[in-house]
Amino acid sequence: MAEIIQKDGTWTFDGDTLRLTPGRDKNVGLLRRTLGELVLPLKALAGISLEQGKRAGRLRLRLRDGADPLLHATGGRLGEPHDPYQLIVESERFGVAEYFTEEVRTALLLDQIPSEPVSEYLLPGPSVPLSVSAGDGTVSFDGERVRLEWNWKTEDAKAAAGTRTLAVTELTGVEWQPAAGLENGHLRFTVRHAPTKAPAKYDPNAVELWGFKKDPLMALVAAAVQARLPHPAAPAGERPGEPEPALPLAAAPAPAEDDHDALLRRLRELGELHRSGVLTDEEFTLAKQAVLKRM
Repeated sequence: MAEIIQKDGTWTFDGDTLRLTPGRDKNVGLLRRTLGELVLPLKALAGISLEQGKRAGRLRLRLRDGADPLLHATGGRLGEPHDPYQLIVESERFGVAEYFTEEVRTALLLDQIPSEPVSEYLLPGPSVPLSVSAGDGTVSFDGERVRLEWNWKTEDAKAAAGTRTLAVTELTGVEWQPAAGLENGHLRFTVRHAPTKAPAKYDPNAVELWGFKKDPLMALVAAAVQARLPHPAAPAGERPGEPEPALPLAAAPAPAEDDHDALLRRLRELGELHRSGVLTDEEFTLAKQAVLKRM
């Protein structure tokens, strides 16, 4: 068991799992406090590092790409006080931090955990139901439906459309973008068959964010929705809006009539497709061999 306790939070490692508990210090970001304790399986981790400074240092965890819906939905745009995978370490605790780092690295080595991206989420995302008010609206999510309600600051053209309810099955993506400088941020839901390039100010499927205190909480909604969408690295046909991949002719399902006449008809069809140029020589040979084996 390895553990490091700081004002910024407590990290515990038992050899298989890391528990990241945010501290109660005033410098701990609102998103981290709201998210609460994270339970991180070792297989979701790609690495750990310790950065030492004169007065304080920082422990950083690096997750495997695609392991966490929060990181995917926010695209690496979580600021320092809100990133749950960083821990500020006081200089007098550098020794403990070094020991913690070595314990995690050793476990990754012994368990031969690869650092490659994953094709499924290894973390569940924030708990639902969730409801956050920020910018020009309130977003609620119960695990199946997203509800968008507008406030008095909403642009008239968008507010006129009224409250929006979007089923997860209608969505193909979600994105959280924080405000930066003079540019406002947004929480945007991408609806199947309804692409738009409208600014969030006018998009009825987006909340415009102005850089206020509660903006980061919208990232939790984004992560909770993302966790319920097909993983972006899932095989073709499992992602929303994508057709099932076509089977090669050689591996096509057998005809319903599994008799000699049906197989002869299939051979004639293949010959016609080959003569017309639809099938290459190689494809025709493979498909013909598959049929002949059935005979």
